Amino acid sequence: MPYMPPFIAPSRHTDPASALEQVRAIYSQQIDHLRNAMQRYVAGEALPGHVRACYPFVRIHTDTVIRQAALEKSGLSYGFVAGSGRFETTLTRPDLYGNYYLEQFRLLRQNHAVELEVGTSTQPIPVHFSFAEHDHIEGSLSAERRAMLRDVFDLPDLGSMDDGIANGTWVAGAGEAQPLALFTAARVDYSLHRLRHYTGTAPDWFQNFVLFTNYQFYIDEFVKLGHEEMANPDSVYTAFIEPGNVVTRRTGLAAEANDALGAVPPRLPQMPAYHLTRQGHGGITMINIGVGPANAKTITDHVAVLRPHAWMMLGHCAGLRNSQQLGDYVLAHAYVREDHVLDEELPLWVPIPALAEIQLALEQAVGDVTGYKGADLKRIMRTGTVASTDNRNWELLPGNVPQRRFSQSRAVALDMESATIAANGFRFRVPYGTLLCVSDKPLHGEIKLPGMANQFYRERVDQHLRIGMRAIEILRAEGSQRLHSRKLRSFDEVAFQ
Repeated sequence: MPYMPPFIAPSRHTDPASALEQVRAIYSQQIDHLRNAMQRYVAGEALPGHVRACYPFVRIHTDTVIRQAALEKSGLSYGFVAGSGRFETTLTRPDLYGNYYLEQFRLLRQNHAVELEVGTSTQPIPVHFSFAEHDHIEGSLSAERRAMLRDVFDLPDLGSMDDGIANGTWVAGAGEAQPLALFTAARVDYSLHRLRHYTGTAPDWFQNFVLFTNYQFYIDEFVKLGHEEMANPDSVYTAFIEPGNVVTRRTGLAAEANDALGAVPPRLPQMPAYHLTRQGHGGITMINIGVGPANAKTITDHVAVLRPHAWMMLGHCAGLRNSQQLGDYVLAHAYVREDHVLDEELPLWVPIPALAEIQLALEQAVGDVTGYKGADLKRIMRTGTVASTDNRNWELLPGNVPQRRFSQSRAVALDMESATIAANGFRFRVPYGTLLCVSDKPLHGEIKLPGMANQFYRERVDQHLRIGMRAIEILRAEGSQRLHSRKLRSFDEVAFQ
């Protein structure tokens, strides 16, 4: 028989805050049970059975579709279910997602006037996802005890954490509830675990606006700006976090208890993240994803579970038009997807639309930072199609076949990551945008040379980064609710944003 904590019966709630408190109570009970059992196991005790704890769930029953008047009044593209029936999802980490859950619960109540049922699901919590941020107790296990771990605890079950819901391919079985969220709790926990590994920072530090880059130069500039903000007692930002969870608080703010636990890692993680935090997670996270669409897909697969308000790509590209100059900007309004990493999840026949809110913010930000307006702005920035390829040496292929395709598609720039980031934003309903800077023109004999490249980077990186940060300021001022566009919602969409 499984060794489980005492059963907590499902309860019904009309108050979203009360529902959230019940989620917290169930999750805390289940996690405490797992952690206690693991500590006993590490100490060498024989446990009374297979240890099991399960995620909390929230469920609603609806008899009618959404009240249209409520939807029109709210102006939101989320917060309601598509029809009548039973809808539910498992939940995790209410300490991290508490405000997010509260907002989703509030909208369900507002739009459907139904009770929120909260209970303990039958989906096990893998023991790996029960460890606290600085717990490493499994490291003290002998090889024999590690081998026995799967016999005593539940390990991650990949069958319960695929992306069928997000991909639009999931079909409910007989008697099975429809989903309320894009991700199950296990899928969320899996990505939180991966984020720690890839970025070297805790998921708790991630902000709601994310910048991706493919060059360390941008990170160096972001670090410099981050420390400048921390030295300014009037800054709107409260802390700057670097890999290893190294925390620098703004001048005048006291250090917090966990700040001392951070330490500079002996080597940088694969895709290091840096966080300029603001109240309510309204700050900026910047991640150096390195080169290539595989990294771009990997990191966005995991950042998506944090439900950011927007993510944008700032990087360098090859200019494909003779009229472009080194240092010109490219604002992507369409993408040629030759990256291939998302072909199974998002077929090539699916268009990736430009999102007006992001496009306008980026264009305004270029003008604000450079001082150019109107026709002068068009001299340094071109709006057009960006092609992303998985072949870094595409120009060496015989017959100029890629060049012909790029010409037929009207592409104005080429990189290896932007289409992937935009496509995964579309797939996961995260607003996305791309602003690139032309660093070479391989079709016109202007390739990067060491001295020229260094001078180019020094001149452009600071300005480009400030444009990205300015765009985030514009988006934040307009309000996050406007960002979550109906363009990203399917016919039969989940309620949670």
